[in-house]
Amino acid sequence: MFASSSIVVLSLLSFLAQVSAIPAAPKNTTLNAPRKIGKRCTGEIQSLSDVAAAEECTTIVIGGFTVPAGETFSLNPPDGAQVSLTGELTFGFKNWAGPLMEITGNDITFNGGGHDLNGQGTLYWDGQGISGGVTKPDPLLRINMGGTFSNVQVVNSPGRAVAIGGSSLTDTNPCTHHPAAGTAANSASGGKPAGANTDGFDVSANDVTITGCTVNNQDDCLAINKGTSITFSNNVCEGIGHGISIGSITSGVTVSGVTISGNTVTGTPSDRARLYYSVNGLRIKTDATATGSVVENVVYENNVVSGITEFGVLIDQSYPSTLGTPGTGVVIEASRSFAQNVSFEGTNTVSVASSAHAVEVNCGSTSSCTGTWNWSGLKASGGSGSTIKNAPVTGETL
Repeated sequence: MFASSSIVVLSLLSFLAQVSAIPAAPKNTTLNAPRKIGKRCTGEIQSLSDVAAAEECTTIVIGGFTVPAGETFSLNPPDGAQVSLTGELTFGFKNWAGPLMEITGNDITFNGGGHDLNGQGTLYWDGQGISGGVTKPDPLLRINMGGTFSNVQVVNSPGRAVAIGGSSLTDTNPCTHHPAAGTAANSASGGKPAGANTDGFDVSANDVTITGCTVNNQDDCLAINKGTSITFSNNVCEGIGHGISIGSITSGVTVSGVTISGNTVTGTPSDRARLYYSVNGLRIKTDATATGSVVENVVYENNVVSGITEFGVLIDQSYPSTLGTPGTGVVIEASRSFAQNVSFEGTNTVSVASSAHAVEVNCGSTSSCTGTWNWSGLKASGGSGSTIKNAPVTGETL
């Protein structure tokens, strides 16, 4: 995400939610970035021309300014650097690929001071997202660092809000992705929400924790594409989004050791006159044609899902079709270190609208969904019915 990723219902992507960065990596751990030793000085950034000199210092202070259109604010601090944001960063408008901002490094502490990263998404949104219409810079923020990233508001991302590719990162609150403004239609969106593909967080990394954030957008609150040891806890996903997702999973991918805990997924009023609902709650989706991939050891614990218009819980191996002919090339299974693969622990409550599906599981075969799936911690209500196909689910209350 962060599909989103973005929050003003992915129009106002207010990344006010605290993105809990991945836990600080040990000094001797090599992450995505090469090791970089800095000087004991303070570097100040008031424009992109200041970046190179500031990157020599272990303390970096970023003031508020406008990043020129068509340029990426790329920051590569020294190992262990302390980075603070003291004003709003606004990104100039231009139809180009992006990203708008990128940070790379090891054991970095980034404190946004509650300030905005403003992508000016309202100037781009046309209801077609990042795969159609005008070219939109995507993502607004790419985090390829280890350490902690916190106290930032991502507002009105043109496409995805935050893409995480670094390891050992904790993104913590308060962080907010707020492109909620994207919920309303505009003159270019043909009556549809103007914001699309405004994922809050897209994760393709290991050892990542995201906690205490609020995402109000028009796509996935969280989308995990690959990675191990990923925790998403105590976050709020609201708006007309697509909830918390693993996938879609393509070929040659491993997702292992995912904990989704203490989150709230719900619709939210965009104004006093209209109430919007989340389309999906909790999803695992794999491409029907994908091969050589594994999704394992996924735990849902004490989540509250409500106001869902399509699927409360959806595990589907037929993407991009929904509940179509499923493939069998992705194995959703239990590893030797866990007794069950996809489990619901504690108390997870899922309630959906009368026309929605509370729970749907569409596995290609009993060999593509394996292990022991203990769903005793799931209580689902509402909807037109639930179907579990080719999955070893036990203990469910549907």
